[in-house]
Amino acid sequence: MRTVPGRTDRVVVVGAGLAGLTTAMHLAGRGREVTLLERDDVPGGRAGRADIAGYHLDTGPTVLTMPELLDDAFAAVGERTADRLTLDRVDPAYRARFADGRALDVHHDPGLMAAAITEFAGPAQAGGYLRLRTWLSRLYEAEFDGFIASNFDSPLSLVSPALAKLVALGGFRRWDRAVADHITDPDLRRIFTFQSLYAGVAPSKALAAYAVIAYMDTISGVWFPRGGMRAVPDAMAAAATAAGVKIRYGATVSAVERDGGRVRAVRTADGERVPADALVLTTELHTTYDLLGHRSRRPVKVDPAPSAVILHLGVDAVPDLPHHSLLFGGAWDETFRDIITDGRVMTDPSLLLTRPTAGDPALAPPGRDLLYLLAPAPNLDRGRINWDRFAPAYAEEVLAVTDARLPEPLPNPELLRVVTPADWARQGMLAGSPFALGHTFAQTGPFRPANMIRGLDNVVLAGSSTVPGVGIPPVLISGRLAADRITGTTQPTRSDRP
Repeated sequence: MRTVPGRTDRVVVVGAGLAGLTTAMHLAGRGREVTLLERDDVPGGRAGRADIAGYHLDTGPTVLTMPELLDDAFAAVGERTADRLTLDRVDPAYRARFADGRALDVHHDPGLMAAAITEFAGPAQAGGYLRLRTWLSRLYEAEFDGFIASNFDSPLSLVSPALAKLVALGGFRRWDRAVADHITDPDLRRIFTFQSLYAGVAPSKALAAYAVIAYMDTISGVWFPRGGMRAVPDAMAAAATAAGVKIRYGATVSAVERDGGRVRAVRTADGERVPADALVLTTELHTTYDLLGHRSRRPVKVDPAPSAVILHLGVDAVPDLPHHSLLFGGAWDETFRDIITDGRVMTDPSLLLTRPTAGDPALAPPGRDLLYLLAPAPNLDRGRINWDRFAPAYAEEVLAVTDARLPEPLPNPELLRVVTPADWARQGMLAGSPFALGHTFAQTGPFRPANMIRGLDNVVLAGSSTVPGVGIPPVLISGRLAADRITGTTQPTRSDRP
Protein backbone atom coordinates (compact mmCIF):
# COMPACT_ATOMS: atom_id res chain seq x y z
CA MET A 1 0.00 0.00 0.00
CA ARG A 2 1.33 3.42 -0.96
CA THR A 3 1.90 5.73 2.01
CA VAL A 4 3.23 9.24 2.51
CA PRO A 5 7.06 9.15 2.51
CA GLY A 6 9.23 11.12 4.88
CA ARG A 7 8.19 12.96 8.03
CA THR A 8 4.50 13.01 8.92
CA ASP A 9 4.71 14.52 12.42
CA ARG A 10 2.52 17.55 11.68
CA VAL A 11 -0.68 16.90 9.76
CA VAL A 12 -3.14 19.53 8.59
CA VAL A 13 -6.68 18.32 7.92
CA VAL A 14 -8.99 20.60 5.96
CA GLY A 15 -12.70 20.22 6.77
CA ALA A 16 -14.32 19.25 10.09
CA GLY A 17 -17.01 17.08 8.57
CA LEU A 18 -17.33 13.44 9.56
CA ALA A 19 -14.42 12.43 7.29
CA GLY A 20 -12.08 15.12 8.61
CA LEU A 21 -12.98 14.45 12.23
CA THR A 22 -12.45 10.71 11.80
CA THR A 23 -9.08 11.30 10.14
CA ALA A 24 -8.01 13.66 12.90
CA MET A 25 -9.02 11.22 15.66
CA HIS A 26 -7.16 8.30 14.12
CA LEU A 27 -4.06 10.41 13.52
CA ALA A 28 -4.08 11.89 17.00
CA GLY A 29 -4.36 8.39 18.41
CA ARG A 30 -1.28 7.44 16.40
CA GLY A 31 0.78 10.21 17.88
CA ARG A 32 0.54 12.85 15.16
CA GLU A 33 0.19 16.57 15.82
CA VAL A 34 -3.04 17.46 14.04
CA THR A 35 -4.45 20.85 13.09
CA LEU A 36 -8.01 20.77 11.75
CA LEU A 37 -9.16 23.80 9.73
CA GLU A 38 -12.88 24.37 9.21
CA ARG A 39 -14.43 27.27 7.29
CA ASP A 40 -17.70 27.19 9.27
CA ASP A 41 -18.15 28.10 12.92
CA VAL A 42 -19.21 24.56 13.91
CA PRO A 43 -18.18 21.02 12.95
CA GLY A 44 -20.27 18.80 10.69
CA GLY A 45 -19.66 19.64 7.05
CA ARG A 46 -22.46 17.99 5.08
CA ALA A 47 -23.97 16.96 8.42
CA GLY A 48 -25.08 20.55 8.86
CA ARG A 49 -27.51 22.34 11.11
CA ALA A 50 -29.84 25.32 11.34
CA ASP A 51 -31.95 26.78 14.14
CA ILE A 52 -35.23 28.36 13.06
CA ALA A 53 -38.07 29.59 15.29
CA GLY A 54 -37.32 27.14 18.09
CA TYR A 55 -36.70 24.16 15.76
CA HIS A 56 -33.28 22.51 15.59
CA LEU A 57 -32.79 21.27 12.04
CA ASP A 58 -30.35 18.73 10.69
CA THR A 59 -29.69 19.84 7.13
CA GLY A 60 -27.71 16.79 5.97
CA PRO A 61 -28.09 13.04 6.45
CA THR A 62 -30.80 11.75 8.77
CA VAL A 63 -30.22 7.97 8.63
CA LEU A 64 -27.37 6.68 10.80
CA THR A 65 -26.19 3.09 10.33
CA MET A 66 -23.18 1.02 11.44
CA PRO A 67 -22.37 2.90 14.67
CA GLU A 68 -19.45 0.52 15.22
CA LEU A 69 -17.51 2.76 12.84
CA LEU A 70 -18.00 5.60 15.31
CA ASP A 71 -16.78 3.21 18.01
CA ASP A 72 -13.55 2.76 16.03
CA ALA A 73 -12.98 6.51 15.80
CA PHE A 74 -13.59 7.11 19.51
CA ALA A 75 -11.47 4.08 20.45
CA ALA A 76 -8.59 5.59 18.45
CA VAL A 77 -8.35 8.34 21.08
CA GLY A 78 -9.00 6.06 24.03
CA GLU A 79 -12.68 6.86 24.45
CA ARG A 80 -16.04 5.15 24.02
CA THR A 81 -18.88 6.46 21.90
CA ALA A 82 -21.22 6.20 24.89
CA ASP A 83 -19.01 8.61 26.85
CA ARG A 84 -19.83 11.38 24.40
CA LEU A 85 -23.01 10.38 22.56
CA THR A 86 -26.30 8.62 23.25
CA LEU A 87 -27.49 6.49 20.34
CA ASP A 88 -30.94 4.89 20.32
CA ARG A 89 -31.95 2.16 17.90
CA VAL A 90 -34.80 3.16 15.57
CA ASP A 91 -37.35 0.36 15.34
CA PRO A 92 -38.98 0.08 12.94
CA ALA A 93 -36.12 1.40 10.85
CA TYR A 94 -38.72 2.56 8.32
CA ARG A 95 -42.43 2.36 7.72
CA ALA A 96 -42.99 1.87 4.02
CA ARG A 97 -46.27 3.10 2.54
CA PHE A 98 -47.25 2.07 -0.97
CA ALA A 99 -49.52 3.61 -3.59
CA ASP A 100 -52.19 0.94 -3.07
CA GLY A 101 -52.50 1.81 0.63
CA ARG A 102 -50.52 -1.11 2.02
CA ALA A 103 -47.91 -0.45 4.70
CA LEU A 104 -44.96 -2.45 6.01
CA ASP A 105 -42.74 -1.82 9.01
CA VAL A 106 -39.09 -2.65 8.34
CA HIS A 107 -37.36 -4.31 11.32
CA HIS A 108 -33.73 -5.33 11.74
CA ASP A 109 -34.81 -8.38 13.77
CA PRO A 110 -35.33 -11.35 11.41
CA GLY A 111 -38.28 -12.79 13.33
CA LEU A 112 -40.18 -9.52 13.53
CA MET A 113 -39.46 -8.75 9.87
CA ALA A 114 -40.51 -12.21 8.68
CA ALA A 115 -43.76 -11.90 10.62
CA ALA A 116 -44.44 -8.46 9.13
CA ILE A 117 -43.76 -9.73 5.61
CA THR A 118 -46.00 -12.74 6.14
CA GLU A 119 -48.87 -10.39 6.98
CA PHE A 120 -47.95 -8.06 4.11
CA ALA A 121 -47.33 -10.53 1.27
CA GLY A 122 -47.61 -14.10 2.56
CA PRO A 123 -45.32 -16.79 4.00
CA ALA A 124 -43.56 -17.54 0.71
CA GLN A 125 -42.28 -13.96 0.55
CA ALA A 126 -41.20 -14.17 4.20
CA GLY A 127 -39.16 -17.24 3.37
CA GLY A 128 -37.64 -15.37 0.44
CA TYR A 129 -36.74 -12.51 2.76
CA LEU A 130 -34.88 -14.86 5.12
CA ARG A 131 -32.90 -16.26 2.19
CA LEU A 132 -32.21 -12.71 0.97
CA ARG A 133 -31.05 -11.75 4.44
CA THR A 134 -28.55 -14.61 4.43
CA TRP A 135 -27.27 -13.56 1.01
CA LEU A 136 -26.95 -9.89 1.99
CA SER A 137 -25.03 -10.87 5.13
CA ARG A 138 -22.63 -13.03 3.13
CA LEU A 139 -22.25 -10.22 0.59
CA TYR A 140 -21.37 -7.77 3.35
CA GLU A 141 -18.82 -10.15 4.86
CA ALA A 142 -17.22 -10.66 1.45
CA GLU A 143 -17.05 -6.96 0.63
CA PHE A 144 -16.32 -5.06 3.81
CA ASP A 145 -12.69 -5.85 4.57
CA GLY A 146 -11.61 -6.71 1.05
CA PHE A 147 -13.23 -3.82 -0.82
CA ILE A 148 -15.13 -1.19 1.19
CA ALA A 149 -12.62 -0.73 3.99
CA SER A 150 -9.40 -1.15 2.00
CA ASN A 151 -7.03 1.18 0.21
CA PHE A 152 -6.36 0.39 -3.45
CA ASP A 153 -3.28 1.43 -5.39
CA SER A 154 -4.55 0.17 -8.76
CA PRO A 155 -7.37 -1.89 -10.28
CA LEU A 156 -5.05 -4.89 -10.06
CA SER A 157 -5.58 -4.73 -6.30
CA LEU A 158 -9.02 -6.20 -6.95
CA VAL A 159 -7.54 -9.52 -8.05
CA SER A 160 -7.72 -11.51 -4.84
CA PRO A 161 -9.53 -14.43 -3.20
CA ALA A 162 -12.10 -11.87 -1.97
CA LEU A 163 -12.94 -11.03 -5.59
CA ALA A 164 -13.51 -14.69 -6.39
CA LYS A 165 -15.85 -14.95 -3.42
CA LEU A 166 -17.77 -11.87 -4.55
CA VAL A 167 -18.13 -13.30 -8.06
CA ALA A 168 -19.38 -16.60 -6.62
CA LEU A 169 -22.00 -14.70 -4.62
CA GLY A 170 -23.29 -13.03 -7.79
CA GLY A 171 -21.93 -9.60 -6.92
CA PHE A 172 -21.52 -8.68 -10.59
CA ARG A 173 -25.14 -9.40 -11.55
CA ARG A 174 -27.76 -6.63 -11.47
CA TRP A 175 -29.02 -5.50 -8.08
CA ASP A 176 -32.72 -5.82 -8.86
CA ARG A 177 -32.37 -9.30 -10.40
CA ALA A 178 -30.39 -10.56 -7.42
CA VAL A 179 -33.14 -9.39 -5.05
CA ALA A 180 -35.83 -10.81 -7.36
CA ASP A 181 -34.22 -14.25 -7.03
CA HIS A 182 -35.45 -14.24 -3.45
CA ILE A 183 -38.52 -11.97 -3.45
CA THR A 184 -41.15 -11.85 -6.18
CA ASP A 185 -43.47 -9.20 -4.71
CA PRO A 186 -42.46 -6.00 -6.59
CA ASP A 187 -43.43 -3.67 -3.74
CA LEU A 188 -41.48 -5.69 -1.21
CA ARG A 189 -38.42 -5.64 -3.46
CA ARG A 190 -38.35 -1.84 -3.23
CA ILE A 191 -37.39 -2.10 0.46
CA PHE A 192 -34.11 -3.70 -0.60
CA THR A 193 -33.40 -1.59 -3.71
CA PHE A 194 -34.59 1.97 -2.98
CA GLN A 195 -31.12 2.74 -1.58
CA SER A 196 -29.83 2.86 -5.17
CA LEU A 197 -31.48 6.29 -5.52
CA TYR A 198 -28.81 7.70 -3.22
CA ALA A 199 -26.06 5.70 -4.91
CA GLY A 200 -27.03 7.40 -8.16
CA VAL A 201 -27.70 4.26 -10.19
CA ALA A 202 -31.01 2.58 -11.04
CA PRO A 203 -31.27 -0.92 -9.47
CA SER A 204 -31.78 -2.37 -12.96
CA LYS A 205 -28.30 -1.11 -13.89
CA ALA A 206 -26.45 -1.25 -10.57
CA LEU A 207 -24.21 -4.18 -9.72
CA ALA A 208 -25.57 -6.54 -7.09
CA ALA A 209 -22.45 -5.75 -5.05
CA TYR A 210 -24.06 -2.40 -4.20
CA ALA A 211 -26.89 -4.22 -2.43
CA VAL A 212 -24.59 -4.18 0.58
CA ILE A 213 -26.10 -0.72 1.20
CA ALA A 214 -29.42 -2.47 1.89
CA TYR A 215 -27.65 -4.65 4.44
CA MET A 216 -26.60 -1.58 6.41
CA ASP A 217 -30.10 -0.35 7.20
CA THR A 218 -32.42 -3.35 6.85
CA ILE A 219 -30.19 -5.83 8.71
CA SER A 220 -27.52 -3.95 10.67
CA GLY A 221 -30.18 -1.42 11.67
CA VAL A 222 -30.79 2.32 11.98
CA TRP A 223 -29.86 4.53 14.93
CA PHE A 224 -30.55 8.08 16.09
CA PRO A 225 -28.36 10.33 18.26
CA ARG A 226 -30.12 12.30 20.97
CA GLY A 227 -29.72 15.95 20.17
CA GLY A 228 -30.07 15.24 16.46
CA MET A 229 -27.48 14.29 13.88
CA ARG A 230 -25.46 17.38 14.81
CA ALA A 231 -24.65 15.62 18.08
CA VAL A 232 -22.35 13.24 16.16
CA PRO A 233 -19.82 15.81 14.88
CA ASP A 234 -20.10 17.74 18.14
CA ALA A 235 -19.13 14.62 20.10
CA MET A 236 -16.32 13.76 17.69
CA ALA A 237 -14.94 17.29 17.83
CA ALA A 238 -14.96 17.23 21.63
CA ALA A 239 -13.09 13.92 21.72
CA ALA A 240 -10.61 15.09 19.10
CA THR A 241 -9.91 18.27 21.06
CA ALA A 242 -9.40 16.28 24.25
CA ALA A 243 -6.88 14.14 22.35
CA GLY A 244 -4.86 17.21 21.39
CA VAL A 245 -6.28 18.05 17.95
CA LYS A 246 -6.24 21.81 17.36
CA ILE A 247 -9.53 22.72 15.67
CA ARG A 248 -9.78 26.19 14.16
CA TYR A 249 -13.22 27.31 13.06
CA GLY A 250 -13.85 30.16 10.65
CA ALA A 251 -10.60 29.22 8.88
CA THR A 252 -11.03 29.00 5.11
CA VAL A 253 -8.04 27.51 3.30
CA SER A 254 -7.30 29.69 0.29
CA ALA A 255 -3.94 28.40 -0.95
CA VAL A 256 -1.53 25.48 -0.71
CA GLU A 257 2.22 26.09 -0.58
CA ARG A 258 4.12 23.46 -2.57
CA ASP A 259 7.75 22.57 -3.05
CA GLY A 260 7.76 20.32 -6.10
CA GLY A 261 5.73 17.24 -5.27
CA ARG A 262 5.41 18.03 -1.58
CA VAL A 263 3.10 20.42 0.25
CA ARG A 264 4.86 22.48 2.88
CA ALA A 265 2.00 24.56 4.28
CA VAL A 266 -1.49 25.88 3.73
CA ARG A 267 -2.61 29.48 3.90
CA THR A 268 -5.95 30.67 5.17
CA ALA A 269 -8.06 33.51 3.81
CA ASP A 270 -6.95 35.75 6.68
CA GLY A 271 -3.28 35.25 5.76
CA GLU A 272 -2.23 32.66 8.33
CA ARG A 273 0.40 30.11 7.25
CA VAL A 274 0.02 26.63 8.78
CA PRO A 275 3.04 24.31 8.21
CA ALA A 276 2.32 20.69 7.25
CA ASP A 277 4.36 17.51 6.87
CA ALA A 278 1.21 15.95 5.40
CA LEU A 279 -2.11 17.38 4.23
CA VAL A 280 -5.56 15.74 4.24
CA LEU A 281 -8.24 17.43 2.14
CA THR A 282 -11.91 16.55 2.64
CA THR A 283 -13.17 19.28 0.32
CA GLU A 284 -15.24 18.70 -2.83
CA LEU A 285 -13.12 17.08 -5.53
CA HIS A 286 -13.14 20.10 -7.84
CA THR A 287 -12.26 22.39 -4.93
CA THR A 288 -9.45 20.05 -3.96
CA TYR A 289 -8.01 20.09 -7.47
CA ASP A 290 -8.27 23.88 -7.66
CA LEU A 291 -6.39 24.28 -4.38
CA LEU A 292 -3.66 21.93 -5.52
CA GLY A 293 -3.45 23.25 -9.07
CA HIS A 294 -4.05 19.68 -10.23
CA ARG A 295 -5.68 18.46 -13.43
CA SER A 296 -7.40 15.09 -13.40
CA ARG A 297 -5.95 12.38 -15.63
CA ARG A 298 -9.23 10.46 -15.82
CA PRO A 299 -10.16 9.73 -19.47
CA VAL A 300 -13.74 10.91 -18.83
CA LYS A 301 -15.01 13.50 -16.40
CA VAL A 302 -16.57 12.44 -13.15
CA ASP A 303 -20.31 11.76 -13.04
CA PRO A 304 -22.15 13.56 -10.21
CA ALA A 305 -24.86 11.71 -8.31
CA PRO A 306 -28.50 12.79 -8.47
CA SER A 307 -29.50 15.58 -6.11
CA ALA A 308 -32.43 16.18 -3.77
CA VAL A 309 -34.97 18.76 -2.68
CA ILE A 310 -35.46 18.90 1.08
CA LEU A 311 -38.40 20.47 2.90
CA HIS A 312 -38.00 21.24 6.61
CA LEU A 313 -41.42 21.45 8.29
CA GLY A 314 -42.93 22.12 11.65
CA VAL A 315 -46.32 20.49 12.36
CA ASP A 316 -48.62 19.86 15.29
CA ALA A 317 -47.49 16.74 17.14
CA VAL A 318 -48.09 13.53 15.17
CA PRO A 319 -47.15 10.77 17.65
CA ASP A 320 -48.30 7.96 15.33
CA LEU A 321 -45.82 8.98 12.63
CA PRO A 322 -42.67 6.80 12.84
CA HIS A 323 -39.13 8.12 12.81
CA HIS A 324 -38.61 7.32 9.10
CA SER A 325 -41.31 6.79 6.48
CA LEU A 326 -40.79 5.66 2.88
CA LEU A 327 -43.64 7.03 0.78
CA PHE A 328 -43.58 5.12 -2.49
CA GLY A 329 -45.39 6.16 -5.63
CA GLY A 330 -46.93 3.69 -8.05
CA ALA A 331 -44.14 4.18 -10.60
CA TRP A 332 -40.68 2.79 -9.94
CA ASP A 333 -38.56 2.35 -13.06
CA GLU A 334 -39.94 5.68 -14.27
CA THR A 335 -38.66 7.38 -11.13
CA PHE A 336 -35.06 6.55 -11.95
CA ARG A 337 -35.56 7.43 -15.60
CA ASP A 338 -37.02 10.82 -14.67
CA ILE A 339 -34.11 11.76 -12.39
CA ILE A 340 -31.08 10.06 -13.90
CA THR A 341 -31.87 9.92 -17.63
CA ASP A 342 -34.41 12.63 -18.46
CA GLY A 343 -33.28 15.22 -15.91
CA ARG A 344 -36.72 16.14 -14.59
CA VAL A 345 -38.54 15.93 -11.28
CA MET A 346 -40.37 12.70 -10.51
CA THR A 347 -43.74 12.39 -12.22
CA ASP A 348 -44.88 10.01 -9.46
CA PRO A 349 -42.68 10.88 -6.47
CA SER A 350 -41.21 8.47 -3.95
CA LEU A 351 -40.20 10.33 -0.79
CA LEU A 352 -38.34 9.90 2.49
CA LEU A 353 -40.08 11.51 5.49
CA THR A 354 -38.15 11.78 8.76
CA ARG A 355 -39.53 12.86 12.14
CA PRO A 356 -36.42 13.42 14.30
CA THR A 357 -38.60 14.51 17.21
CA ALA A 358 -39.68 10.87 17.50
CA GLY A 359 -36.20 10.34 18.96
CA ASP A 360 -35.78 13.70 20.71
CA PRO A 361 -38.85 15.91 21.28
CA ALA A 362 -36.61 18.80 22.36
CA LEU A 363 -35.73 19.44 18.70
CA ALA A 364 -39.07 21.29 18.28
CA PRO A 365 -41.15 23.68 20.40
CA PRO A 366 -43.62 22.06 22.83
CA GLY A 367 -46.60 20.47 21.11
CA ARG A 368 -44.91 20.51 17.69
CA ASP A 369 -42.95 18.01 15.61
CA LEU A 370 -40.05 18.64 13.26
CA LEU A 371 -40.14 16.91 9.86
CA TYR A 372 -37.54 16.45 7.13
CA LEU A 373 -38.96 15.56 3.73
CA LEU A 374 -36.55 14.46 0.99
CA ALA A 375 -37.48 14.25 -2.70
CA PRO A 376 -34.74 12.89 -4.99
CA ALA A 377 -34.14 15.23 -7.93
CA PRO A 378 -31.86 15.54 -10.97
CA ASN A 379 -28.54 17.26 -10.48
CA LEU A 380 -27.81 20.52 -12.28
CA ASP A 381 -25.80 18.82 -15.02
CA ARG A 382 -28.70 16.54 -15.92
CA GLY A 383 -31.69 18.78 -15.31
CA ARG A 384 -31.93 22.37 -16.52
CA ILE A 385 -34.41 23.60 -13.92
CA ASN A 386 -34.56 27.16 -12.60
CA TRP A 387 -34.89 26.08 -9.00
CA ASP A 388 -35.07 29.58 -7.57
CA ARG A 389 -38.31 30.12 -9.51
CA PHE A 390 -39.62 26.55 -9.42
CA ALA A 391 -38.99 25.71 -5.74
CA PRO A 392 -42.13 27.24 -4.15
CA ALA A 393 -44.51 25.46 -6.53
CA TYR A 394 -42.60 22.19 -6.25
CA ALA A 395 -42.65 22.38 -2.45
CA GLU A 396 -46.44 22.65 -2.56
CA GLU A 397 -46.62 19.67 -4.91
CA VAL A 398 -44.42 17.52 -2.67
CA LEU A 399 -46.49 18.46 0.37
CA ALA A 400 -49.70 17.54 -1.44
CA VAL A 401 -48.24 14.14 -2.40
CA THR A 402 -47.15 13.56 1.19
CA ASP A 403 -50.61 14.33 2.56
CA ALA A 404 -52.15 11.95 0.03
CA ARG A 405 -49.80 9.12 1.02
CA LEU A 406 -50.25 9.42 4.80
CA PRO A 407 -53.34 8.21 6.66
CA GLU A 408 -54.08 11.81 7.66
CA PRO A 409 -52.80 15.11 6.25
CA LEU A 410 -50.02 16.78 8.21
CA PRO A 411 -51.63 19.05 10.84
CA ASN A 412 -50.92 22.78 10.61
CA PRO A 413 -47.72 22.54 8.57
CA GLU A 414 -45.24 25.41 8.71
CA LEU A 415 -42.63 25.41 5.97
CA LEU A 416 -39.36 26.35 7.68
CA ARG A 417 -36.91 25.96 4.81
CA VAL A 418 -36.65 24.53 1.30
CA VAL A 419 -33.25 23.37 0.00
CA THR A 420 -32.80 22.71 -3.73
CA PRO A 421 -29.96 21.64 -6.05
CA ALA A 422 -29.27 25.33 -6.64
CA ASP A 423 -28.72 25.78 -2.90
CA TRP A 424 -26.35 22.80 -2.76
CA ALA A 425 -24.43 24.31 -5.68
CA ARG A 426 -24.08 27.60 -3.81
CA GLN A 427 -22.43 25.61 -1.03
CA GLY A 428 -19.84 24.45 -3.56
CA MET A 429 -21.23 20.97 -4.23
CA LEU A 430 -20.56 19.58 -7.70
CA ALA A 431 -23.61 19.90 -10.00
CA GLY A 432 -25.69 20.82 -6.96
CA SER A 433 -25.61 17.29 -5.52
CA PRO A 434 -25.15 16.59 -1.79
CA PHE A 435 -24.40 12.96 -2.74
CA ALA A 436 -21.10 13.79 -4.50
CA LEU A 437 -20.20 11.24 -7.21
CA GLY A 438 -22.57 8.49 -8.30
CA HIS A 439 -21.65 4.88 -7.61
CA THR A 440 -21.34 3.84 -11.22
CA PHE A 441 -18.94 1.00 -11.95
CA ALA A 442 -16.38 3.54 -13.22
CA GLN A 443 -16.58 5.37 -9.88
CA THR A 444 -16.39 2.47 -7.46
CA GLY A 445 -13.45 0.87 -5.62
CA PRO A 446 -10.14 1.39 -7.44
CA PHE A 447 -11.96 3.19 -10.27
CA ARG A 448 -13.24 5.96 -7.97
CA PRO A 449 -11.00 9.05 -7.63
CA ALA A 450 -8.19 7.79 -5.43
CA ASN A 451 -7.29 9.17 -2.02
CA MET A 452 -3.71 9.84 -3.13
CA ILE A 453 -2.72 11.91 -6.16
CA ARG A 454 0.19 10.97 -8.37
CA GLY A 455 2.84 13.67 -8.34
CA LEU A 456 1.94 14.84 -4.83
CA ASP A 457 3.75 12.81 -2.21
CA ASN A 458 2.13 14.01 1.00
CA VAL A 459 -1.47 14.88 0.07
CA VAL A 460 -4.29 12.50 0.99
CA LEU A 461 -8.02 12.86 0.28
CA ALA A 462 -11.01 11.82 2.39
CA GLY A 463 -14.77 12.32 2.18
CA SER A 464 -17.54 11.35 -0.19
CA SER A 465 -15.72 12.33 -3.41
CA THR A 466 -13.08 9.65 -2.91
CA VAL A 467 -12.99 6.02 -1.72
CA PRO A 468 -15.05 4.24 -0.60
CA GLY A 469 -18.02 6.51 -1.39
CA VAL A 470 -21.15 8.33 -0.27
CA GLY A 471 -23.02 7.96 3.01
CA ILE A 472 -22.08 8.13 6.68
CA PRO A 473 -20.43 4.67 6.90
CA PRO A 474 -18.25 5.14 3.78
CA VAL A 475 -17.27 8.66 4.85
CA LEU A 476 -16.22 7.45 8.30
CA ILE A 477 -14.21 4.68 6.64
CA SER A 478 -12.60 7.21 4.31
CA GLY A 479 -11.18 9.02 7.33
CA ARG A 480 -9.51 5.88 8.64
CA LEU A 481 -8.20 5.02 5.15
CA ALA A 482 -6.69 8.51 4.91
CA ALA A 483 -4.96 8.06 8.26
CA ASP A 484 -3.58 4.71 7.08
CA ARG A 485 -2.07 6.42 4.04
CA ILE A 486 -0.10 8.68 6.39
CA THR A 487 0.96 6.27 9.12
CA GLY A 488 0.59 2.85 7.53
CA THR A 489 -1.80 0.26 8.94
CA THR A 490 0.49 -1.18 11.61
CA GLN A 491 0.61 1.89 13.83
CA PRO A 492 -0.93 1.27 17.28
CA THR A 493 -3.91 3.37 18.23
CA ARG A 494 -4.05 5.27 21.50
CA SER A 495 -6.38 2.62 22.96
CA ASP A 496 -3.80 -0.12 22.17
CA ARG A 497 -1.07 1.56 24.18
CA PRO A 498 -0.38 0.62 27.78
